[in-house]
Amino acid sequence: MTVKIRLTFFLLLFALLSPAFLHAEETIHEWLVPLMDAVFESILSADEIEPLYHSAKASSVEHLSGAALDLALSRCEYYMGMILQLDNRNREAAPHFTEGLKLAEKALAASPGADAWVMMGAHLAELCAVNSFSFTIANGLNVERYAKRALEYDSLNGAAHYLIASRWAYAPAPLHNYNRGIQMMKAIAMEYNADKDYLFKALFAVGYTYLRQRKHADARLWLEKALEIYPTNKYALKHLANANSR
Repeated sequence: MTVKIRLTFFLLLFALLSPAFLHAEETIHEWLVPLMDAVFESILSADEIEPLYHSAKASSVEHLSGAALDLALSRCEYYMGMILQLDNRNREAAPHFTEGLKLAEKALAASPGADAWVMMGAHLAELCAVNSFSFTIANGLNVERYAKRALEYDSLNGAAHYLIASRWAYAPAPLHNYNRGIQMMKAIAMEYNADKDYLFKALFAVGYTYLRQRKHADARLWLEKALEIYPTNKYALKHLANANSR
């Protein structure tokens, strides 16, 4: 084997094993991507994103049926609820998460699988965020339970691992475990299968958690990695500015 062939071989092997390659392909439907991207780019307001939400729903109805349709619609509700929540409109966000949870339950009943369990957990996690503390106490533990059910179908599901890791990265004291959260979030970026949104969330979570530990150099590194995916995300930019100011 010549030097040139060896070099080509090792470059190809490196590319195939790199996290960027592992996460290069989206597994969500192409018509949902503009809605997802608009939420995480955080340039448009909820009102400006709403037409993308309706367009994604219409395309889902046009192209899908059965459990696949319910899951796609559930994801539409998730993204619309997210942007409303980010705009501090929790009362308007809650019905979207509630409807998305119902759609995920419907899909799960028809066709059990990892995606349905993930959507159940994702919607419930956001409902805990926008509802009362008593709601969180009553329902919060089910988020991890749903994520673990998803892992029974797909042990490499990055979204399911994210739902579990979030407990350790974001919980208030004394319930958090920053080091555990960081290691779990890093594994999502390096070992598991995650769509663009959950890869961004995992990278951001590592940076955010390092910042909470006052490890500013580490925080900068991971926030910059997150911004490679969504360069305009105002929350990542805000935390990066905080890390750079120390």
